[in-house]
Amino acid sequence: MRPHIAVIDDDEKITALLRRSLAFEGFEITTAPDGAEGLKLLSQRQVDLVILDVMMPRMDGWEVCRRLREAGITSPVLMLTAKDEVTDRVKGLDMGADDYLVKPFALEELMARVRALLRRRSDKTDDIGYFRYDDLLLDVDGRETLRGDRRIELTAKEFDLLHLFMQNPKRVLSRDLIMERIWGYDYSGESNVLEVYVAMLRQKLEESGEKRLIQTVRGAGYVLKGDS
Repeated sequence: MRPHIAVIDDDEKITALLRRSLAFEGFEITTAPDGAEGLKLLSQRQVDLVILDVMMPRMDGWEVCRRLREAGITSPVLMLTAKDEVTDRVKGLDMGADDYLVKPFALEELMARVRALLRRRSDKTDDIGYFRYDDLLLDVDGRETLRGDRRIELTAKEFDLLHLFMQNPKRVLSRDLIMERIWGYDYSGESNVLEVYVAMLRQKLEESGEKRLIQTVRGAGYVLKGDS
């Protein structure tokens, strides 16, 4: 399942830019032109992240954020504002925002903050016992793996390796980091053990012709990403 992001901003140019850019990165996008419409949208549909402008007609971003948190909606909120005053940033964070970006902003920085907030949210899903990425489901508590409707039998190490990838979607993981997390600092086995396990994991995940999700980044490591 693709992460779903809501963009709530009355600036049509910014909304169009974010819609194109986020969709290009593989996210599902829903937009609203003001705070009141945005609050209505978020009360009707669950999203993984909210990008929320502060200064909007009918209802400003601060009030939207405050009402979201009062309603028990816990989706991360990235607030956008033209003001760079410390008091404004503090006010947004006090209302329940998770991050703050001042306009005009660099698109690369916004994307980095979006990825960081989604990773943080993905880590928290460990508390409820499962992770999702694309058509892949990992049930941590039950130690089960599903690709669509197909159940996949994994060894303990294969499961742990996939769990690490699912905790860090679209993040390149170095060989050293993976070896440390899965086998420990003092692992002294064959040097190609990681490559062997990645190959076995890919074979099981792609057994019915599914697209590749674990990609090799030459000279850097591996990444869980849907693009081939």
